[in-house]
Amino acid sequence: MPSITHDGPIWTLDLGDDENRFGPDWISSVDKGLDDLEAGTEPAALVTVGSGKFYSNGLDLDWLGQHLDEYVHYVARVQALFARVLTLPVPTVAAVNGHAFGAGAMLALAHDYRVMRDDRGYLCFPEVDINIPFTAGMSALITAKLTPRTALTAMTTGRRYGGRQAREDGLVDATAELETLQSAAVDLVRPLAGKDRTTLGTIKNTMFAAVVDTLRQPVG
Repeated sequence: MPSITHDGPIWTLDLGDDENRFGPDWISSVDKGLDDLEAGTEPAALVTVGSGKFYSNGLDLDWLGQHLDEYVHYVARVQALFARVLTLPVPTVAAVNGHAFGAGAMLALAHDYRVMRDDRGYLCFPEVDINIPFTAGMSALITAKLTPRTALTAMTTGRRYGGRQAREDGLVDATAELETLQSAAVDLVRPLAGKDRTTLGTIKNTMFAAVVDTLRQPVG
């Protein structure tokens, strides 16, 4: 299960050591960690990272298959998490330690910055190959963060991006070896940790107002 710790201004949300899929309990744990972060007023920045082979493998399709009657509520919770990370009032960076597929890749995109392991792991939107169309909110998030050409390729081909290609195409901001991945991510946001939370939150909410509105629209 996800857990959050902090060392001075740097808050680290560990997404877990398995596939880190978006099960209901997993989402609740992430939200609880973000509640703890947002409860303070001191300088802060957030790093998210997985501690195993995966950053996140996305939606919990096994759980969803057994709870189809909860589909609308479940997707709404997922999209609410994207909107929350997108507009957090502190600087955020995803340290993509391994595979980030589907909703896991979208979670990474919702951060301000991304640093990806350079030798292993893929970032991928496989929806076109598993016959799950993007919701309007998911599409709005991806297209807000990527260039039109990269978004088209990523969303319509299911291409698997290794770290170096992801950096070249603008899906991530930097790459690093696994041993230095988290410190590289921290280096990106530590100088920004003192930004006023109210001001930063307002800027993000204004900048991404259309995306957030779409993410909060009813699904289905």
